[in-house]
Amino acid sequence: MENLISLVNKIQRACTALGDHGEASALPTLWDSLPAIAVVGGQSSGKSSVLESVVGKDFLPRGSGIVTRRPLVLQLHKLPEGSREYAEFLHLPRKRFTDFAAVRKEIQDETDRETGRSKQISSVPIHLSIYSPNVVNLTLIDLPGLTKVAVEGQPESIVQDIENMVRSFIEKPNCIILAISPANQDLATSDAIKISREVDPTGERTIGVLTKIDLMDKGTDAVDMLEGKSFRLKFPWVGVVNRSQADINKNVDMIAARRREREYFSSTPEYKHLAHRMGSEHLAKMLSKHLETVIKSKIPGIQSLISKTISELESELSRLGKPIAADAGGKLYSIMEICRIFDQIYKEHLDGVRPGGDKIYNVFDNQLPAALKRLQFDKQLSMENIRKLITEADGYQPHLIAPEQGYRRLIESTLITIRGPAEAAVDAVHSLLKDLIHKAVSETLELKQYPGLRVEVTNAACDSLERMRDESKKASLKLVDMECSYLTVDFFRRLPQDVEKGGNPSHSIFDRYNDSYLRRIGTNVLSYVNMVCASLRNSIPKSVVYCQVREAKRSLLDHFFTDLGKMDQKRLSSLLNEDPAVMERRSALAKRLELYRSAQTEIDSVAWSK
Repeated sequence: MENLISLVNKIQRACTALGDHGEASALPTLWDSLPAIAVVGGQSSGKSSVLESVVGKDFLPRGSGIVTRRPLVLQLHKLPEGSREYAEFLHLPRKRFTDFAAVRKEIQDETDRETGRSKQISSVPIHLSIYSPNVVNLTLIDLPGLTKVAVEGQPESIVQDIENMVRSFIEKPNCIILAISPANQDLATSDAIKISREVDPTGERTIGVLTKIDLMDKGTDAVDMLEGKSFRLKFPWVGVVNRSQADINKNVDMIAARRREREYFSSTPEYKHLAHRMGSEHLAKMLSKHLETVIKSKIPGIQSLISKTISELESELSRLGKPIAADAGGKLYSIMEICRIFDQIYKEHLDGVRPGGDKIYNVFDNQLPAALKRLQFDKQLSMENIRKLITEADGYQPHLIAPEQGYRRLIESTLITIRGPAEAAVDAVHSLLKDLIHKAVSETLELKQYPGLRVEVTNAACDSLERMRDESKKASLKLVDMECSYLTVDFFRRLPQDVEKGGNPSHSIFDRYNDSYLRRIGTNVLSYVNMVCASLRNSIPKSVVYCQVREAKRSLLDHFFTDLGKMDQKRLSSLLNEDPAVMERRSALAKRLELYRSAQTEIDSVAWSK
């Protein structure tokens, strides 16, 4: 059982070393789940003397006013008989103290390092381990003494600040409260009992200790209090007799003080029947046994909490991404890797693995055909315009068989309107490709980590799409221009031949410009234009895919990669400047994860050994 207390000791030290001491924060806390005994008492209640009696050493700072201004985690380790006593602080890991007066001074100095000499308080604990053959395996947390008045040099809020700190420790369900009360004062006014009752109204977690029993007025005793008649708790009250101030001044040996304490309870008639459960030695053994029992009952829950928290911490660290290498080569490699991840996500959108690429097909299957269908050829193929173009094309000499030049001019002037839908299709696909860039950027977790790189990648990808759009427009408009520059002769050869087109001499040449004739020309031109529209409806999408979609998949960041190779380390570093809040969060999570993994290893080793 003893190794259970040692286990909690190790985890508590790791908690403090890695910044977890139970304060409210955005990080999960392991400290709060660990069973601990918190020592609570008012100033001058004899709290320090109780602790020194349990340890058997005079080592705590003394004086007027608030002496304890930081929690002291006191871990006691029993050594074999004859071993030399020594102490170690967590903040001085390689230094052993054999002079306990030096221990007292170091507690004062370490308190001042954290709080300054302003008599302020701090919730950051000091860890002190004492190794001795005269102690039991036990861990206690000594909290600042409750007070009612601020002393000179302290803010008025100090009274409430101390109470808040004490409450923050003892309100946790895994905390055992050691409430120290002087027997020569009314229990109803005890600071320790008052605050303990607030957080533990049933007394399930509170162990009461009565001090200064030997200083009670003559004719009075503490029997009713020690028997739980005055104030009942789940556990029996323990009475202790500490050294008097005269004994302290005379440096009376602690071992001798313990002996005198035993003699007091065994020789005083009122307390003889209670002597077997009185005194600081009994208190230490009882606390050690109780702490072991509580730890054993809490181990399964702590294991479950640790496993769950490790999973949550790993998940969040994964979302935040890994820290970047310091050298230029490492930075360049990291940027390239992040860009490849972005590029792959972008391709997945286009290929249908992720949503969004299907909207491009909608441009080809719906928007482009609808735009071509909406084209109005009324102006180009009005009777007035047909007559005008045919007449102008004939010049001074009317056509003999068919108005070929007139046909060409009518067809060219009509086909030129298809340039609009062709350009619109290019722009629509460009807009969709650009939207997918922003979507892929937002889905690339690594880019969220580096705002500078995110902006550069987004701009570089959009610039590439602009270049691809320009090329695609040229190619698509060339398709339209090709149709204008060379007509499909077979279409006209398949048209039904009119006797008029044979040049019937019975008709005047000017009869060929009548409405019926011109209407037939308009119908033929419209049929030809519709044939070309049907052809372009298939060829324009091919051109757009080849020039834009295909190129976006192949070379979206090629220009950026070229520029990247020319950047110096300073420029590369600027791309990988992280949000300071993210860096701080990652560092804090990594430390906390280290703590939980260490705790898991320690607990598992104890669990397997049982």
